[in-house]
Amino acid sequence: MYRSGAVMAWNVFKFCTALKGLGSIMILLVLAVVSVTYYAVVITNFGPGLAAGDLDSLVAFFVLILFHFLLAMLLWSYFSVVFTDPGGVPSSWRPAVDEERGDTDLLTEFPDDLENRGIRYCRKCNHLKPPRCHHCSVCGRCVLKMDHHCVWVVNCVGALNYKYFLLFLFYTFLETSLVTLSLLPHFIAFFSDREIPGSPGTLATTFLAFVLNLAFALSVLGFLIMHISLVSANTTTIEAYEKKTRRYDLGRKRNFEQVFGTDKRYWFVPAYSEEDLRRMPALHGLEYPSKPDLDAQEF
Repeated sequence: MYRSGAVMAWNVFKFCTALKGLGSIMILLVLAVVSVTYYAVVITNFGPGLAAGDLDSLVAFFVLILFHFLLAMLLWSYFSVVFTDPGGVPSSWRPAVDEERGDTDLLTEFPDDLENRGIRYCRKCNHLKPPRCHHCSVCGRCVLKMDHHCVWVVNCVGALNYKYFLLFLFYTFLETSLVTLSLLPHFIAFFSDREIPGSPGTLATTFLAFVLNLAFALSVLGFLIMHISLVSANTTTIEAYEKKTRRYDLGRKRNFEQVFGTDKRYWFVPAYSEEDLRRMPALHGLEYPSKPDLDAQEF
């Protein structure tokens, strides 16, 4: 029985290690899809249409302007998720109970004793855990307000990059929907009897770009709807799975501000205002306001 447990632990470790390598491939896959889409939309179909000098050129102009704007926002949000640390636990962090009880050296206590007192402790990292913090087996560390580990961005999605992840989903859905609608007439033309202009390579690229963007639009829409519901309830994917979804629900408006901040100018860009960062502790991932009547419950 012991050997079976050891094998299972080894397999899990190998699986987590494989996810890291898969993530690097996923970044290349994202860039490849962007490249194929750019070639199909800009180079093959709508770029040449700018020289037509009629209504088609006006349509091509607006499609290209909107396409490039959404693409810029998509890539900005995407690489913000990739390169932003989701948040780790500072070595000096101690729960508020330290000050109230006069405890100064909680780390000398046994984990079971800490947990019996309602103090969260990570047995893998061997340190105290702030509220909403979870250990990521792929990253090998605790992540503040961890939502999930995303192989598409080779990173955890947590307190410090969750907004960027949501904007990535939002702009991806808008961009893929625009491409799908823009290329729909060309896709329909594949099944008509009339001759279609273009080389076999450009036609194949247009067909592939339409199928890929339609697939991404539909799949991302599902994730976007799910995360909108999570934000509206001020919960995470992990907390929803664990059915711990009521403690931090402060109402839809305040729940939204806990992720996007209060400054409306920054709601749709992967950044926060200095004022929000200064006055909203939740954006730093260590402190979260909660319902007073639920404060005493286990989380």
